[in-house]
Amino acid sequence: MAGMGDGGQILATKSDVYQRDTSLFVAAANDLKSPLALLRQLALHIEAGGLSSSEISTTARRIVLTSERALRLTTDLTRSTHIGDATATVVPLNLTALCCEIAAKVYPLYQANGRRITVRIPRRSMIGLADRDLLGRILLNFVDNALRYSKADVPVAITISRRQRGRIVRLAVRDYGPAVPSRLWQRLQQTVGVRVQPLHNRPASSGLGLYIAGRFAATMQARIGAIRHRDGATFYVDVPAAQQQRLL
Repeated sequence: MAGMGDGGQILATKSDVYQRDTSLFVAAANDLKSPLALLRQLALHIEAGGLSSSEISTTARRIVLTSERALRLTTDLTRSTHIGDATATVVPLNLTALCCEIAAKVYPLYQANGRRITVRIPRRSMIGLADRDLLGRILLNFVDNALRYSKADVPVAITISRRQRGRIVRLAVRDYGPAVPSRLWQRLQQTVGVRVQPLHNRPASSGLGLYIAGRFAATMQARIGAIRHRDGATFYVDVPAAQQQRLL
Protein backbone atom coordinates (compact mmCIF):
# COMPACT_ATOMS: atom_id res chain seq x y z
CA MET A 1 0.00 0.00 0.00
CA ALA A 2 2.86 2.34 0.83
CA GLY A 3 4.36 1.78 -2.59
CA MET A 4 1.03 2.61 -4.22
CA GLY A 5 0.85 5.73 -2.10
CA ASP A 6 4.31 6.76 -3.21
CA GLY A 7 3.37 6.13 -6.82
CA GLY A 8 0.19 8.15 -6.39
CA GLN A 9 2.23 11.01 -4.95
CA ILE A 10 4.56 10.90 -7.95
CA LEU A 11 1.61 10.96 -10.34
CA ALA A 12 0.07 13.86 -8.47
CA THR A 13 3.34 15.77 -8.60
CA LYS A 14 3.67 15.18 -12.34
CA SER A 15 0.09 16.32 -12.81
CA ASP A 16 0.76 19.51 -10.83
CA VAL A 17 3.85 20.24 -12.92
CA TYR A 18 1.89 19.61 -16.14
CA GLN A 19 -0.91 21.94 -15.05
CA ARG A 20 1.58 24.63 -14.04
CA ASP A 21 3.50 24.37 -17.32
CA THR A 22 0.25 24.41 -19.31
CA SER A 23 -1.03 27.51 -17.50
CA LEU A 24 2.30 29.25 -18.09
CA PHE A 25 2.18 28.35 -21.79
CA VAL A 26 -1.38 29.69 -22.15
CA ALA A 27 -0.52 32.85 -20.20
CA ALA A 28 2.61 33.47 -22.30
CA ALA A 29 0.63 33.02 -25.52
CA ASN A 30 -2.00 35.47 -24.27
CA ASP A 31 0.57 38.08 -23.22
CA LEU A 32 2.46 37.85 -26.50
CA LYS A 33 -0.67 38.07 -28.64
CA SER A 34 -1.16 41.80 -28.06
CA PRO A 35 2.36 43.02 -28.97
CA LEU A 36 2.56 40.62 -31.93
CA ALA A 37 -0.76 41.88 -33.26
CA LEU A 38 0.45 45.47 -32.88
CA LEU A 39 3.72 44.68 -34.66
CA ARG A 40 1.77 43.17 -37.56
CA GLN A 41 -0.53 46.18 -37.73
CA LEU A 42 2.37 48.65 -37.73
CA ALA A 43 4.29 46.69 -40.37
CA LEU A 44 1.21 46.54 -42.63
CA HIS A 45 0.78 50.28 -42.14
CA ILE A 46 4.26 50.88 -43.53
CA GLU A 47 3.79 48.32 -46.30
CA ALA A 48 0.59 50.01 -47.48
CA GLY A 49 2.61 53.10 -48.37
CA GLY A 50 1.46 56.71 -48.37
CA LEU A 51 3.39 57.63 -45.22
CA SER A 52 5.76 60.55 -44.98
CA SER A 53 9.36 59.94 -43.97
CA SER A 54 8.68 61.22 -40.45
CA GLU A 55 5.61 58.96 -40.11
CA ILE A 56 7.66 55.96 -41.27
CA SER A 57 10.35 56.83 -38.74
CA THR A 58 7.77 57.13 -35.94
CA THR A 59 6.09 53.84 -36.88
CA ALA A 60 9.43 52.06 -37.11
CA ARG A 61 10.31 53.35 -33.65
CA ARG A 62 7.07 51.94 -32.25
CA ILE A 63 7.91 48.59 -33.84
CA VAL A 64 11.31 48.56 -32.12
CA LEU A 65 9.90 49.56 -28.73
CA THR A 66 7.04 47.05 -28.92
CA SER A 67 9.37 44.21 -29.92
CA GLU A 68 11.70 45.08 -27.01
CA ARG A 69 8.74 44.83 -24.65
CA ALA A 70 7.82 41.38 -26.01
CA LEU A 71 11.44 40.24 -25.76
CA ARG A 72 11.54 41.30 -22.10
CA LEU A 73 8.62 38.99 -21.39
CA THR A 74 10.19 35.98 -23.13
CA THR A 75 13.54 36.62 -21.44
CA ASP A 76 11.93 36.92 -18.01
CA LEU A 77 9.87 33.76 -18.53
CA THR A 78 12.95 31.79 -19.57
CA ARG A 79 14.96 33.06 -16.62
CA SER A 80 12.17 32.43 -14.11
CA THR A 81 12.00 28.75 -15.06
CA HIS A 82 15.71 28.29 -14.31
CA ILE A 83 16.03 30.58 -11.33
CA GLY A 84 17.49 29.45 -8.02
CA ASP A 85 18.96 30.93 -4.87
CA ALA A 86 22.45 30.88 -6.38
CA THR A 87 21.43 33.25 -9.19
CA ALA A 88 20.69 36.23 -6.91
CA THR A 89 23.44 38.71 -6.06
CA VAL A 90 22.03 40.74 -3.18
CA VAL A 91 23.93 43.99 -2.56
CA PRO A 92 23.12 47.50 -1.27
CA LEU A 93 21.42 49.48 -4.05
CA ASN A 94 20.42 53.10 -4.48
CA LEU A 95 16.74 52.42 -5.11
CA THR A 96 15.96 56.04 -5.96
CA ALA A 97 18.48 55.94 -8.81
CA LEU A 98 17.17 52.57 -9.99
CA CYS A 99 13.57 53.84 -10.19
CA CYS A 100 14.68 56.89 -12.17
CA GLU A 101 16.63 54.61 -14.51
CA ILE A 102 13.60 52.39 -15.11
CA ALA A 103 11.37 55.40 -15.80
CA ALA A 104 13.91 56.76 -18.31
CA LYS A 105 14.13 53.36 -20.00
CA VAL A 106 10.39 53.06 -20.62
CA TYR A 107 9.78 56.76 -21.30
CA PRO A 108 10.07 56.38 -25.12
CA LEU A 109 7.57 53.50 -25.08
CA TYR A 110 5.13 55.50 -22.95
CA GLN A 111 5.55 58.54 -25.18
CA ALA A 112 4.96 56.45 -28.33
CA ASN A 113 1.66 55.28 -26.80
CA GLY A 114 0.54 58.72 -25.63
CA ARG A 115 1.14 57.96 -21.95
CA ARG A 116 3.24 59.51 -19.19
CA ILE A 117 5.31 58.14 -16.32
CA THR A 118 6.72 59.93 -13.27
CA VAL A 119 8.92 59.10 -10.27
CA ARG A 120 8.10 60.55 -6.87
CA ILE A 121 11.55 60.97 -5.39
CA PRO A 122 11.97 61.12 -1.59
CA ARG A 123 14.20 63.76 0.00
CA ARG A 124 16.89 61.22 0.79
CA SER A 125 18.13 58.38 -1.36
CA MET A 126 16.69 55.02 -0.39
CA ILE A 127 19.19 52.17 -0.01
CA GLY A 128 17.94 48.58 -0.10
CA LEU A 129 19.33 45.06 -0.32
CA ALA A 130 18.45 43.41 -3.63
CA ASP A 131 19.72 41.91 -6.85
CA ARG A 132 19.89 44.87 -9.25
CA ASP A 133 18.96 42.91 -12.37
CA LEU A 134 16.06 41.01 -10.79
CA LEU A 135 14.65 44.09 -9.06
CA GLY A 136 14.91 46.06 -12.29
CA ARG A 137 13.02 43.30 -14.13
CA ILE A 138 10.26 43.36 -11.50
CA LEU A 139 9.82 47.12 -11.89
CA LEU A 140 9.87 46.86 -15.69
CA ASN A 141 7.16 44.23 -15.40
CA PHE A 142 5.02 46.55 -13.29
CA VAL A 143 5.43 49.60 -15.57
CA ASP A 144 4.86 47.51 -18.71
CA ASN A 145 1.62 46.25 -17.17
CA ALA A 146 0.58 49.76 -16.10
CA LEU A 147 1.11 51.02 -19.65
CA ARG A 148 -1.74 48.81 -20.88
CA TYR A 149 -4.32 50.36 -18.57
CA SER A 150 -3.20 53.87 -17.69
CA LYS A 151 -5.26 56.83 -18.84
CA ALA A 152 -3.67 59.35 -21.17
CA ASP A 153 -4.46 62.26 -18.84
CA VAL A 154 -3.02 60.69 -15.66
CA PRO A 155 0.63 59.58 -15.45
CA VAL A 156 1.70 56.22 -14.07
CA ALA A 157 3.64 56.91 -10.86
CA ILE A 158 6.63 55.07 -9.42
CA THR A 159 6.94 55.77 -5.68
CA ILE A 160 9.51 54.87 -3.03
CA SER A 161 8.71 54.75 0.69
CA ARG A 162 9.85 53.30 3.99
CA ARG A 163 7.85 50.63 5.78
CA GLN A 164 8.03 48.83 9.13
CA ARG A 165 9.96 51.63 10.85
CA GLY A 166 12.54 51.81 8.11
CA ARG A 167 13.30 48.08 7.94
CA ILE A 168 11.63 47.75 4.54
CA VAL A 169 11.74 49.89 1.41
CA ARG A 170 8.70 49.70 -0.89
CA LEU A 171 8.94 50.37 -4.61
CA ALA A 172 5.45 50.77 -6.05
CA VAL A 173 3.85 51.42 -9.43
CA ARG A 174 0.41 53.05 -9.41
CA ASP A 175 -1.80 52.77 -12.49
CA TYR A 176 -5.17 54.39 -13.19
CA GLY A 177 -6.90 51.60 -15.02
CA PRO A 178 -10.09 49.57 -14.59
CA ALA A 179 -10.92 48.81 -10.95
CA VAL A 180 -10.65 45.11 -10.10
CA PRO A 181 -13.86 43.65 -8.56
CA SER A 182 -13.43 42.85 -4.86
CA ARG A 183 -14.11 39.11 -5.24
CA LEU A 184 -11.51 38.79 -7.99
CA TRP A 185 -9.12 40.93 -5.97
CA GLN A 186 -9.36 38.57 -3.01
CA ARG A 187 -8.28 35.69 -5.24
CA LEU A 188 -5.42 37.77 -6.58
CA GLN A 189 -4.23 38.58 -3.05
CA GLN A 190 -4.00 34.85 -2.32
CA THR A 191 -2.15 33.96 -5.51
CA VAL A 192 -0.04 37.03 -6.36
CA GLY A 193 3.46 35.84 -7.25
CA VAL A 194 2.52 32.22 -6.48
CA ARG A 195 0.59 31.18 -9.58
CA VAL A 196 -0.92 32.70 -12.68
CA GLN A 197 -4.14 34.61 -11.91
CA PRO A 198 -5.84 36.37 -14.86
CA LEU A 199 -7.70 39.63 -14.19
CA HIS A 200 -10.78 39.30 -16.39
CA ASN A 201 -11.68 42.99 -16.34
CA ARG A 202 -8.17 43.68 -17.67
CA PRO A 203 -8.27 41.49 -20.78
CA ALA A 204 -4.59 41.86 -21.67
CA SER A 205 -3.49 40.70 -18.20
CA SER A 206 -2.90 36.96 -17.88
CA GLY A 207 -1.18 37.23 -14.51
CA LEU A 208 2.03 35.81 -15.95
CA GLY A 209 4.03 38.95 -15.24
CA LEU A 210 3.09 38.93 -11.56
CA TYR A 211 3.96 35.25 -11.30
CA ILE A 212 7.41 35.91 -12.77
CA ALA A 213 7.88 38.96 -10.53
CA GLY A 214 6.99 36.83 -7.51
CA ARG A 215 9.63 34.24 -8.40
CA PHE A 216 12.27 36.93 -8.88
CA ALA A 217 11.34 38.56 -5.56
CA ALA A 218 11.44 35.30 -3.59
CA THR A 219 14.92 34.57 -4.91
CA MET A 220 16.33 37.70 -3.23
CA GLN A 221 14.20 37.58 -0.04
CA ALA A 222 11.85 40.31 -1.24
CA ARG A 223 8.06 40.24 -1.55
CA ILE A 224 5.55 41.56 -4.06
CA GLY A 225 1.99 42.64 -3.40
CA ALA A 226 -0.89 44.72 -4.69
CA ILE A 227 -3.28 47.40 -3.45
CA ARG A 228 -6.72 47.93 -4.96
CA HIS A 229 -8.06 51.41 -5.71
CA ARG A 230 -11.38 52.58 -7.11
CA ASP A 231 -9.54 53.99 -10.08
CA GLY A 232 -6.81 51.42 -10.65
CA ALA A 233 -4.24 49.48 -8.67
CA THR A 234 -0.78 49.69 -7.11
CA PHE A 235 1.68 46.84 -7.53
CA TYR A 236 4.72 46.89 -5.26
CA VAL A 237 7.85 45.06 -4.20
CA ASP A 238 9.20 45.26 -0.64
CA VAL A 239 12.97 44.83 -0.16
CA PRO A 240 14.99 44.87 3.07
CA ALA A 241 16.58 48.22 3.87
CA ALA A 242 20.38 48.26 3.94
CA GLN A 243 22.08 48.92 7.28
CA GLN A 244 23.17 52.40 6.19
CA GLN A 245 19.52 53.10 5.27
CA ARG A 246 18.43 52.45 8.85
CA LEU A 247 20.93 54.97 10.15
CA LEU A 248 19.55 57.82 8.00
